[in-house]
Amino acid sequence: MTPDAFVPVAIASRNDVDESVHFGAVVVLGTSGEVEVAVGDPGVLVYPRSSNKPMQAVAMVRAGLALPPELLAVVCASHDGTPMHTAAATRVLEGAGLTPADLCNTPSMPLDPAALDAVYRAGGGPTALQMNCSGKHSGMLATCVLNGWAHDASYLRPDHPVQLAITAAIDELTGEPHAHIGVDGCGAPAHVMSLVGLARAFRAIATGAAGAAGDQVHAAMTQHPEMVGGERRDVTTLMRHVPGLLAKDGADGVYAAALPDGRAVALKIADGGDRARPPVMVAALAAMGVDVTELAPLVEQRIMGHGRQVGVVRAVQP
Repeated sequence: MTPDAFVPVAIASRNDVDESVHFGAVVVLGTSGEVEVAVGDPGVLVYPRSSNKPMQAVAMVRAGLALPPELLAVVCASHDGTPMHTAAATRVLEGAGLTPADLCNTPSMPLDPAALDAVYRAGGGPTALQMNCSGKHSGMLATCVLNGWAHDASYLRPDHPVQLAITAAIDELTGEPHAHIGVDGCGAPAHVMSLVGLARAFRAIATGAAGAAGDQVHAAMTQHPEMVGGERRDVTTLMRHVPGLLAKDGADGVYAAALPDGRAVALKIADGGDRARPPVMVAALAAMGVDVTELAPLVEQRIMGHGRQVGVVRAVQP
């Protein structure tokens, strides 16, 4: 990654004065998969972080993981840690004869404010189940049990069978070999790919090119967007308001989305700031021809001053 791969994509204003600029890169694919819009370098290498989860889920389903849609959706999730989400992850584990004690992801508190407050009031602390990636890890462990693979902490190693299956699926769906594998915040392997490769992967899942497993992942996420994020999350709002849209946010300023007709987008905010993601994604969807009139106000990123809104983060690209 080099600085010249990015250009200004969003500006934060306070009381009508521009205060901050976010740089980034955006790529939009047309219905046939061609690059229609490129802002910055579409070939820039990125860690999609949790935007990899739909691809990881495709690999798990191909390896035999069979779940009802609402549970498959939580496998694809960066969830809020509400009781609804933790119950779903627990059901995935129980289906494989496991418990939350088998999880090896990083313990954390819930992202949802009400759920967080409830944990504090109960005298609780960080747990692996509450962590936003517990659904993914539950799916990985269930896939291991199903195939007779080791389901101890070794499932986090890149050379474990479940991770090898995921790597193969990622390389196939992106249409390119991964550039690197690091460690994600949850402890799982984190793959590096080009931004346009990320868009291609989402396009493959949304259009059916990823096969039956991709169809299941697409259906699960679009039918149960509340499981993928949460009631206050923009990723949930996007999928609720754009029919058929497959969308997934990723830490450090990544977002990807695709429609069944082949249109797709992937973006990376260079500074890793997440507040620029929603307005830039909305602008990218508009560039794809999606009507965002009602959607844009729902994911507006407000700048606050003394408890009231005094500005917004607005997209300037694409």
